[in-house]
Amino acid sequence: MAKKSSEEDAGENADAEASGEGASGGRKKKLIMFGAIGVVALGLLGGGWFVFLRGAPAQEAVVKKPVSFLDMREMTVNLAPDNANDRTRLLKFKVALEVNDPKLVPQVQALMPRVEDSFQTFLRELRASDLEGSGGLYRLREELLRRVNIAVYPSKVDAVLLKEMIVQ
Repeated sequence: MAKKSSEEDAGENADAEASGEGASGGRKKKLIMFGAIGVVALGLLGGGWFVFLRGAPAQEAVVKKPVSFLDMREMTVNLAPDNANDRTRLLKFKVALEVNDPKLVPQVQALMPRVEDSFQTFLRELRASDLEGSGGLYRLREELLRRVNIAVYPSKVDAVLLKEMIVQ
């Protein structure tokens, strides 16, 4: 019986060790899972700090540069007819040029006759139907900006602002 009891004790010890490893294995899994959650949480907090708090001073550091506006004289041009039977239509408009560097205003102003000439030649080829709707005005503004920047190169105009526009 001594042999049986020692064999039984050995079997019970093996069962106890197996169940003990199972219990400690479950604890290890929980510990690893909580550790992984902690690492993810720290990563999210670090990312949030990087995006929100670190980016905030950079936004405050942006200093708005003074913008200058240069008014052009009012222009009146004949528009091209849509059909051969159409009457002559007129476009009367006034624009302002936006320049982000006030030092460039005298340079642009000195080249104003060249800018007006490029506007006149472009606008005489337009038809009244080209100016219909907001899309037509957008295309007109973009083309005028392109032409003014060609005329005043190496200076740069940042925007053409339509102040007044009448099609008769």
